Amino acid sequence: MKYLKMVFLLLVLLAIGCSKKGELGSKSNPIKMYFVPSMEAGKIITSGKEVADYIHEKTGYYFDIAVPTSYAAVIEAMGTKETDIAWLATFAYVLAHEKYDAEVGLMTVRRGLKKYRGQFVARSDGKINSLEDINGKVIAYTDAASTSGYIYPSALLKEKNIKPGKTMFAGGHPQAILAVYQGTADVGCTYWSPPDENGVPQDARFAVLDTYPDVMEKIKIIGFTEWIPNDTVTFRKGFPEDMKEKIIVSLLEYAKTEKGKKVLNNLFNISDFVRADDSEYDIVRKTLATLGKDASSFLGE
Repeated sequence: MKYLKMVFLLLVLLAIGCSKKGELGSKSNPIKMYFVPSMEAGKIITSGKEVADYIHEKTGYYFDIAVPTSYAAVIEAMGTKETDIAWLATFAYVLAHEKYDAEVGLMTVRRGLKKYRGQFVARSDGKINSLEDINGKVIAYTDAASTSGYIYPSALLKEKNIKPGKTMFAGGHPQAILAVYQGTADVGCTYWSPPDENGVPQDARFAVLDTYPDVMEKIKIIGFTEWIPNDTVTFRKGFPEDMKEKIIVSLLEYAKTEKGKKVLNNLFNISDFVRADDSEYDIVRKTLATLGKDASSFLGE
């Protein structure tokens, strides 16, 4: 009898604890929204909070914002429900969908394009002028789950039988640019986006332009990957459909506001969103299949 009373008391305490946590989206149980570390974390947090504030204004939902240290950490968080929404790079989404049935909600748009490319960069004053010159050199990728910063460029080099002498993961696109700028690596692999309406380059070099104003002159582009469908706003499996729809509508509206345009451009150079379907990322899966790979195999490399 004493044992049963203890069990009953424990169940009551657990019930009280769950009730105190509150409904998802409440102040005591905020929606967790993660961003991949594709640029300086402080900048992402600042812009991410502004995005969350807008959604809160429109829906009443509360948010917690975070930028884990790797793409893989964000992907795993989707599987453990440590995060509810993740702004995932293309390949990171493909992997999260494969492993945890994560669901894409929105695809980003940049200057009217729903696709982008990876780029190979080198120092302008160096002797590396083509992909073939990468043989035997030090190459800086961004992250093992980055489509433009690792998956597509490494696949292209493999297809061409080009073998770097040493590879490293810089931890993000700006870091890969700086590895080349500072001489830690001979070649860097990052995202490429088209120049803006004034002709100013908007690729990964732009992310460090304020701190390194000569980066456009010091770092040159020596090659490109194939085109890649843009990155995503992704929801974990089981996220309530009604809440998902309200958040999607809020983000679509936000992208049309003057403030939203500025914040999203500062965040990931985003100019708009469109609703997206998983089938739009089949081209990435086909690329992996051509190489004899599946999505999860790349995380172990």
